[in-house]
Amino acid sequence: MPAIKRRATSAWIKAVAASYGKKIGEIGYLFTDDDKILEVNQQFLQHDFYTDIITFDYVEGDTLNGDIVISLDTVRSNAEQQGTSYEEELHRVIIHGILHLCGINDKGPGEREIMEAAENKALAMRNS
Repeated sequence: MPAIKRRATSAWIKAVAASYGKKIGEIGYLFTDDDKILEVNQQFLQHDFYTDIITFDYVEGDTLNGDIVISLDTVRSNAEQQGTSYEEELHRVIIHGILHLCGINDKGPGEREIMEAAENKALAMRNS
């Protein structure tokens, strides 16, 4: 398990959700390795590739519910590639899943930039 300050992280996640007019319901996090996230990707999404995060959306109205699967292997390698700390990248990925549940996508034209801006805004809330 990564060293996450649970109380502070929960308060941060709630604050980010509130900034989108949402509240937190039940969010489950599974921190795993590359092999397991590949298995989840293949089984549930029919995608045959590694990824850092998979978000299962069970949102009901303005209440965010979901399961978020995070590969700590990929988080670590992304941090190295981006020249950022493991902790910063881990929090970026944690909030990435929450932002998906808030309705922000990152697959279509121009959406990646919108997601990155939302991640940066959320990370600034964590650090303030």
